[in-house]
Amino acid sequence: MLRSLSTCGAFDLRRSHDVGLSSRPVEPTVTGVGVIDKAARILAAVEERPLDLTSLIVETGLPRATAHRLAVALEGHGLLRRDADGRFAPGLRLVALGRAAAQALQLPDAARPALEELRDRTGESAQLYVRDGDVRVCVVSLESPHGLRTIVPVGAALPLDAGSAGHVLSGDTGDGTGWIDSVGEREAGVASVSAPVISPDGQVIAAVSVSGPIDRIGREPGARHGDAVVAAAHAVEGALGRVAPG
Repeated sequence: MLRSLSTCGAFDLRRSHDVGLSSRPVEPTVTGVGVIDKAARILAAVEERPLDLTSLIVETGLPRATAHRLAVALEGHGLLRRDADGRFAPGLRLVALGRAAAQALQLPDAARPALEELRDRTGESAQLYVRDGDVRVCVVSLESPHGLRTIVPVGAALPLDAGSAGHVLSGDTGDGTGWIDSVGEREAGVASVSAPVISPDGQVIAAVSVSGPIDRIGREPGARHGDAVVAAAHAVEGALGRVAPG
């Protein structure tokens, strides 16, 4: 918001039924939250060392059919793999997920110095956004020293289809300048310019943004502040690289 202007921002549980006579117990179908719990037990069991199916059953307490079915499914998703001896071990997909989780935890602290410099350089409010489903969430917000300024609270969830940061996080690459700007899209009287923070594997993981009243930032905020925003985004990328786990 502008201070003086306003912003921001049943599970189907089924059981197998016996048909005719059988001496084999009928195992309940694994559904709903239960399947997630059981899959988590399997992943936790192989955290320390690879396990064959028999050991996996012992460690998890799951029925053989359930343990085998879930382990094979997890393998298919890259969350488990087989070692040379055919034992189940953590899959390589977990490496990427772990890296993403670590970046999410590190991102606000790593980005703050670059955003402080951006705010001081432009004199406007600076924000860092990440995508969460169909919205963008502000994870760092530094206010301009001006009396009339944009205020976006940390934790504010804003649309992806309005505002420069939303376009960046939606995958819009702009016109090759490295930044995208918007004027009065999300709220009348407010303009912004944003640039992507890109991970080493080429994914957009955040958007750096400056925003302010149109009367001060102008109707071409990219021309005025685009280079500074891009530089800040690159600085965040560098900071994440320095704090990434080895």
